[in-house]
Amino acid sequence: MEILFALAIGVFSGSGVWLVLRPRTFQVIIGLALLSYAVNLFIFGMGRLAIGKAPIIAGAGATDPALYADPVPQALVLTAIVIGFATTALLLVVLLVARGLAGTDHVDGREP
Repeated sequence: MEILFALAIGVFSGSGVWLVLRPRTFQVIIGLALLSYAVNLFIFGMGRLAIGKAPIIAGAGATDPALYADPVPQALVLTAIVIGFATTALLLVVLLVARGLAGTDHVDGREP
């Protein structure tokens, strides 16, 4: 499970960096989205990958924290997903306006 998770983070990161270095604005936006997905997976993985464990400690008294999932990374990732979606939507609107004004979606504003 951890190997698959690490490979997914690596693929998202590598693809995101490759797309950020492309000359088209749309590819840069998609690359930033992939990088944000990789960071979200990384933060989510920092909360221990646990299957079938309760996220909330029930009852009073001393409990073993290894029996429970950490809810903080889950909340951080959920918030980051919402913020990333809003940022991507804003960047796409800016892309459409810039393409309408400049006539191209090239990063430096002119075709080679």
